[in-house]
Amino acid sequence: MEERRTVPVKLDVDSADAALLEDTIDEFLWAANHVTRHAFDGESVTTSKTTLHDDTYEDVREETPLHSNHVQAARNKAADAAKSVVKKWKQGKKASMPHFTSPHLVYDHRTATFHDKYVSLATVDGRIEADYVLPDEERDTPHAEYFFSEEYETTGAELHYSNDNWMLHIHCKTDVESDTSKQATTENGTVLGVDLGVNNLAVASTGTFWTGEEFDHWRREYEKRRGDFQEHGTRWAHENMQAVGRKETGRFKLTLHRISNELVAEARENECSVIAFEDLTDIRERTGASWGHEWAFNRLYDYVEYKAAEYGIDVEQVAPENTSRRCSTCGFTHPDNRESEDFECLKCGYENHADYNAAKNIGLRYLRRNQTGDDGGAPVGVRLNSGTLNANGAYEPPATTSGQSASPR
Repeated sequence: MEERRTVPVKLDVDSADAALLEDTIDEFLWAANHVTRHAFDGESVTTSKTTLHDDTYEDVREETPLHSNHVQAARNKAADAAKSVVKKWKQGKKASMPHFTSPHLVYDHRTATFHDKYVSLATVDGRIEADYVLPDEERDTPHAEYFFSEEYETTGAELHYSNDNWMLHIHCKTDVESDTSKQATTENGTVLGVDLGVNNLAVASTGTFWTGEEFDHWRREYEKRRGDFQEHGTRWAHENMQAVGRKETGRFKLTLHRISNELVAEARENECSVIAFEDLTDIRERTGASWGHEWAFNRLYDYVEYKAAEYGIDVEQVAPENTSRRCSTCGFTHPDNRESEDFECLKCGYENHADYNAAKNIGLRYLRRNQTGDDGGAPVGVRLNSGTLNANGAYEPPATTSGQSASPR
């Protein structure tokens, strides 16, 4: 069986090469959106890559200077996104035609050549070379374990641009001996539960936290700036208020793109087939969140949804009732189980961070809702930082653990 890993590598890109990469990304996004519009232009949505290739390949080649493999990668991205929408419609869920805006570009072995210290990347005007910015060679990092390991093969990459940084997410794979119990888990997949909140924007059932401190800091800062301009009441002040609003939105989008990338990476690293969120309807009333937080929650969900689709990971929502009051260990539900960010079950005594407990409950709710009683592809557990929770809430240690004791966090 294959084991796949993704290694993020920062690139050192000079200004001239950066301009070429930006142009290539613009053309790639145009191509993906062009194919997507064609897929949705008809009585039914076209999801066949072959059909979309026949219908759009020549047009995109004529309209863009993209490498042929970039054209095909854009087509694949559009087809996968269209399939995700159709799947949601079949489940009775709302979904609209996707539109790609996040600055990224898909590379394969024909458009990228990986060297020991640098990578050669195809652009709309020839190739550029960019050096890797790597950690200390002596450190135990994924770069040494996967990217530079002779045991792993580099299969491709995805280039991302955010916060003035060029990041190449390099895909690696290797063949490993099959472990029956582990393989069963991988084939069925596991659920990554995600809780959204004010103090912590997102908390995963694996125990990873994404704090809301930076978001809140800049929200207060931009509110102050708008207030200062509003006091003047002039046209100049009004124009500056609009500029502040654009900067605020741009900064928050970059933050949410980063978190969504990391959430999808967390799901891939832990072999999750589903990322489960609580239903976002009326989330302000339930959490006391501001309008800005509600916007952030919805935007984050959208980002995760379309980014996860590329890797065949479903993103779902579950009923939110009592996820913060229910004990993820014994199931006892009571308002007094939670006090602020602390959770302590009045029945079994389980203690942990309240948002982490809620993330596990969200994963469990999806798991129980979708149990089929067979091996028909339903997720088999909620992914923790080590091991899983089964549908009964019982902890199961990692399949590779032998002769060692393990406990959930």
